[in-house]
Amino acid sequence: MNKNVITNGVAAAITLAGWYLQQPLLLSVGLFALSGALTNWLAVHMLFEKVPLLYGSGVIPARFEQFKSGIYQLVMTQFFSSDNIDRFLAEKQQSHSEAFDFKPVIEQSDLSPAFDSLVKVVEQSSFGGMLGMFGGTAALLPLKEPFIAKLKLALVEVSQSDEFNQLVLAQLDQPEQLAGIRQQVDIIVQQRLNELTPELVKDIVQQMIRQHLGWLVVWGGVFGGIIGLLAGFVQ
Repeated sequence: MNKNVITNGVAAAITLAGWYLQQPLLLSVGLFALSGALTNWLAVHMLFEKVPLLYGSGVIPARFEQFKSGIYQLVMTQFFSSDNIDRFLAEKQQSHSEAFDFKPVIEQSDLSPAFDSLVKVVEQSSFGGMLGMFGGTAALLPLKEPFIAKLKLALVEVSQSDEFNQLVLAQLDQPEQLAGIRQQVDIIVQQRLNELTPELVKDIVQQMIRQHLGWLVVWGGVFGGIIGLLAGFVQ
């Protein structure tokens, strides 16, 4: 439902009805309602679009750099401030909960180098000569997949232990680590903001607030109509 179209349409219909029926009171209500709805619709439109000869229109695209700066300050000072990071780590340590879920990272990791290292160790050990009697390193290849699966399972179990998580949190609690985290977040935020364009920012803001700003048009029409009604009685 387009609030703008419906409100202006109703106001225009009341205006035409008042003019056609020669009803001054109805005409006054319609004209005031139409003026209120149209001016509020124009105000909403001017937030996003540049209107010729109307100073201050297109304010959101025009203030694009300030908009990006505001997002950056909000993210870095409100979400990733040193105090918030310290508080997060302190709460995690007190609750003994998992700091991070390493399982997805471990499952997607390529642990083939670990198996290759194991093969090299066996080749260089006293079992190397005996291994040659059974076909060399090729005899170990069938063990590669089971070895990697077992290793991933073991790493997941270790990463989910309380001792491991407390060690991770303790390491992150170091001042130099916290500074490194904020620096990385700072870089990521700036990179993402640099990908924004004025048009994309306008679309994002429109999607967030246009639905709610539509009520400005509705109430502009309603209050305009009330004022028109009062004006009709006064005349």
